[in-house]
Amino acid sequence: MPFSNGSELSPSFILASLPGLEAAQSWMAIPLCSAYVLAVLGNGAVLLAVRAEPSLHAPMYFFLCMLAAIDLALATATVPRILCFYWFGSREISFAACLLQMFLIHTLSAVESTVLLAMAVDRYVAICHPLRHAAILTNGATAKIGLLAVARGVLFFLPLPLLLLPLPFCGSRVLSHSFCLHQDVMNLACANTTPSVVYGLTAILLVMGLDAVLICLSYLLILKAVLRLTAWRERLKVFSTCIAHVCVVLAFYVPLIGLSVVHRFGKDLAPLVHIVMGNIYILVPAVLNPIIYGVRTKQIHRRILSLIHVTDRAPR
Repeated sequence: MPFSNGSELSPSFILASLPGLEAAQSWMAIPLCSAYVLAVLGNGAVLLAVRAEPSLHAPMYFFLCMLAAIDLALATATVPRILCFYWFGSREISFAACLLQMFLIHTLSAVESTVLLAMAVDRYVAICHPLRHAAILTNGATAKIGLLAVARGVLFFLPLPLLLLPLPFCGSRVLSHSFCLHQDVMNLACANTTPSVVYGLTAILLVMGLDAVLICLSYLLILKAVLRLTAWRERLKVFSTCIAHVCVVLAFYVPLIGLSVVHRFGKDLAPLVHIVMGNIYILVPAVLNPIIYGVRTKQIHRRILSLIHVTDRAPR
């Protein structure tokens, strides 16, 4: 029987469970919870380290703080709800809560993509125009870029839940993931979803797609500048400043592309594949980003160790 967002018949969706592993879901939640705790501790440590270390008060590390905050928000918008499902059997999610979660996931992903582009531009200016770097990327400009990233994400992805609001839903209410995504919810509608399909694809291409192209362009220009250097040692030294950012970009875009491919071509795949890919998309960047920058950035590494040392020596 169809229902809309205002219907009292069945105003909720059912989160996907692990097929064949329902009895073991409480145990399966432990690795998920561990990854979430690691993401919270790691990104929180990065935020504290940058705040406490004056030498890190620079655009690149402010962008890193933005990434940490986004990853914390994205993981917190999804993982606690998944854990409630796995541990307490709460599979149903209301229509309003599902739309809100969907909006947060897509918007925060768009903001993260914009910040990654800004970090690529920062690397380009620092390497190709080092004398102008301090004048172009000031702290004020960095703050404006952050606000612009948030505004861009909201403006592009706010229409997604609004396009789903008037649609009736019928048949199966079971989602493909343990959280709400636009494509997933849209596929359950029993009405014409062409406007939603077209707008969703357009938004993805104009935000994540365009950002990916511009990031690649930035690194092509960086590579061109690096190859102009005569000594291999100088080339490696310059390009080593980009390794952490390249790894973070891959940690974001590879799961995103994988999840998109699964949605587009994986209708015949096992449900477990959809669930695992969704969890990877949410948690891999949040877990890996602080590890990557903690290892590659000596100042962050030393400051985090000093914070841990101070905490251990604090009186109890």
